[in-house]
Amino acid sequence: MSPQPIASREDGNFALNRTPDSHFASGALSQVERVRIVRDTMFAESDAIRAAASVASTAAVEAATRVAECSGSVVLTGVGKAGWIAQKIVATLASTGSPSHFLHPSEAIHGDLGRVQKNDIVIAFSNSGRSEEVVRVCEFLKTQADCLIAITADDANPLAEMSNLVVPMGRHREACPNGLAPTSSTSVMLAIGDAIAMLASQIRGFGPQDFAKFHPGGALGRKLSSVDDVMRGLHECRISQDTLAVRDAIAASSPERRSGAVMLVDANQKLTGIFTDSDLVKLLQRRQENSLDRPIEEVMTRTPISIPSGTSLGGAVAILSQRHISELPVIDEHGRPLGMIDITDLIAAGDIATQDTNSSVIPMVPSTNGKQTS
Repeated sequence: MSPQPIASREDGNFALNRTPDSHFASGALSQVERVRIVRDTMFAESDAIRAAASVASTAAVEAATRVAECSGSVVLTGVGKAGWIAQKIVATLASTGSPSHFLHPSEAIHGDLGRVQKNDIVIAFSNSGRSEEVVRVCEFLKTQADCLIAITADDANPLAEMSNLVVPMGRHREACPNGLAPTSSTSVMLAIGDAIAMLASQIRGFGPQDFAKFHPGGALGRKLSSVDDVMRGLHECRISQDTLAVRDAIAASSPERRSGAVMLVDANQKLTGIFTDSDLVKLLQRRQENSLDRPIEEVMTRTPISIPSGTSLGGAVAILSQRHISELPVIDEHGRPLGMIDITDLIAAGDIATQDTNSSVIPMVPSTNGKQTS
């Protein structure tokens, strides 16, 4: 039997134009050949996903709708590589608000069928739809659960025939040089599973705050945490009346912790301005020492950029990065300062380097005098 060709690309078009020979089989691959195999594998998998996406139908939409409306758990099953894909989708569903767990086909028929209840949905992964363990367990699950969904190559196989809903993934040549190891097919499975999970989360109205509840730890959890959890409280901030002279306002604000800006408030304790260390340096550089005895409201940045209490830390980081400022006041619903986000704290925690500065929704009160100095 002649060896299978390896997937390759020429001029942007997918082509099968390279066959492994004794040179490749011996492992004596040049660096160029090794890079090409890596790229060809990734191209083959991405092309398979693109091909599957181009023919995605309402079946995937129906699957996502049933997942979103499920009053029980979403139970996923599969064997071999498909089983590992199923376990990954379990994690995706769980993190986006759909209770889910994995059921191993072999363990299921030895007592674990009790994990599936009548209000559950079962999603079975099998490329061929003929995996003995999966077909056998689904014969029991189709009557035990509310719905059986099959993610398989097509509807002409035993698994598809017994399912309530089939999400066809198509047949794709594996990226494996021998065309055997599940690679392209499992990549497509993963993409379809993720797509169903993402649509289901949108149908359920699952938002950033919901997501935060399931991800309290690590860098992602910190990004989704509230600014109230990480800001410097008023006892650590420099705050003063905006009617005081510059030198008096600076002297009057003596926090426990050094801060690079003074937040200025009016008689009603509403934030009216901010005066930074850089502002003070500019006065001295311009030899405007006489301004130190004038009201600080004359030299402060009026209506500074600020964020409301409850804003995510990711939103605060985006503002600091996009507006090139170092201090960001946090205010309540009446415009009174509650604390300050200081960029030095975020750098120390690694937030500036790890956060996405392209947040789509960033609630803030913009400065009317341009960006704050830092």
